[in-house]
Amino acid sequence: MSYLLGLDIGTSGARALVADAAGQVRATATAAYPLSQPRPLWSEQDPADWWRGAREALRAALARSGVNGAEVAALGLSGQMHGATFLDAADQVIRPAILWNDQRTAEACAAITSQVGAERLVAITGNPALTGFQAPKILWLRSAEPEHYARIARVLLPKDYIRLQLTGEAATDASDAAGTLLLDLRSRDYSQELLDALAIPRAWLPRVYEGPAVTGGLRPAVASELGLPAGLPVVAGGGDNAAAAVGTGVVRAGVVSSSIGTSGVLFAHSDTPVLEPQGRLHGFCHAVPGAYHLMAVILSAGGAFQWLRDSLQAIAPELDYERLVALAAAVPPGAEGLLFAPYLMGERTPHLDPLARGAWVGLTSRHGLGHLARAVMEGVVFALRDGLALMRGLGVPINVIRVTGGGGRSPLWRQLQADVYGMAVQHLVAEEGPAYGAALLAGVGAGSFADVAEAVERGVQVAGLTEPDAGRSRHYDALYASYRELYPALRTTMHALSPRS
Repeated sequence: MSYLLGLDIGTSGARALVADAAGQVRATATAAYPLSQPRPLWSEQDPADWWRGAREALRAALARSGVNGAEVAALGLSGQMHGATFLDAADQVIRPAILWNDQRTAEACAAITSQVGAERLVAITGNPALTGFQAPKILWLRSAEPEHYARIARVLLPKDYIRLQLTGEAATDASDAAGTLLLDLRSRDYSQELLDALAIPRAWLPRVYEGPAVTGGLRPAVASELGLPAGLPVVAGGGDNAAAAVGTGVVRAGVVSSSIGTSGVLFAHSDTPVLEPQGRLHGFCHAVPGAYHLMAVILSAGGAFQWLRDSLQAIAPELDYERLVALAAAVPPGAEGLLFAPYLMGERTPHLDPLARGAWVGLTSRHGLGHLARAVMEGVVFALRDGLALMRGLGVPINVIRVTGGGGRSPLWRQLQADVYGMAVQHLVAEEGPAYGAALLAGVGAGSFADVAEAVERGVQVAGLTEPDAGRSRHYDALYASYRELYPALRTTMHALSPRS
């Protein structure tokens, strides 16, 4: 039997997965690495940590699976989107990578919008100029660190830096490249118009492939270290959200995923490009060849709950995740009049505001930790509902919602999503996230599956359905109307209080 490897270069760690040729998971492993926030609004990582974590996770997953490396047929890659890894002519890292949730590039975004035009930018790329995207980071480096800018020979996305280490090849896939703000959505290749307008050399950028395409083979030295065959095919893979969508079966119209991880994402498949005129939803290429997707993104979802947990654990170490969720579950829906705006890292959908800030509103002396925790969880789902409303407004079919990430594994998160969305939500037998989708794409590239649809049909299984409670849904409808008033009411204050980079 042959086996498949998936590797995801996430924000908190690298995750590797071994699956068999039928798409069944045999083993997983994760290797953590740090996140650096050296200044307000900044978010960075050392690519050397990704490479160390990738090798650790791959070796551990293979060891746990008991699979002989010689039996592995292909490796697929996934990773956090938008990050900028700057390399010199010797492929050495010039400075720490600037990540997807970094907010330092507001001036560069304004310059891009002025140079290209807001409407033209959305028409080409499917998106406005947002602080997290890669192109503004290049412009920021040009003005803020010219000595580093002068050394650039390549600019790679996080997973593609790992691909370079694995294979020696500079390559990417269409779904991840769509998040650079340099890709022409319809041609699925870089826009020469944008490259010329922004004075970015095309030679800096890797070649774009479809998700299941083979982009190179494992270098002998790396293969020996990992216990894998030299020349093992490494497929293009996908950005984390597109790969996760493959792994959850969101590969046809009408199926939408709701993912609560560090960020929160609503992901809808489309056979053709769908553009939100103001760019409040991301229009991207899918990891499915020739397909597209529409995505609503909030920057602090599970990350907001983790922030609360970590802050409380500094004074009460016993308040782990499970205890905090239990406290939230004991509080009535609506947290007895407490609302939370989850804008801890600024916000994308629907506000497109890097200076948005978080807030609890409605605090009284009656409220305790359980109320704070439940309000955070409800605020996250309300924020995702904003994206769902935009999708419905564009006529995107929403027949099935599949909940994934931490929001799919937790019964309370599942019930909150069903009640707030007013729809039943599905969860899966094995929800392994982007690494699983990357493994399925590897299987297509290796010939284990005829196409992505067959890979999903064989590998993705629904475990159960969570139905909404009609009474709670009505209650949440009223609270959601109040939640919608928070951002406009607080925006001026948020901006006045926000530190600049």
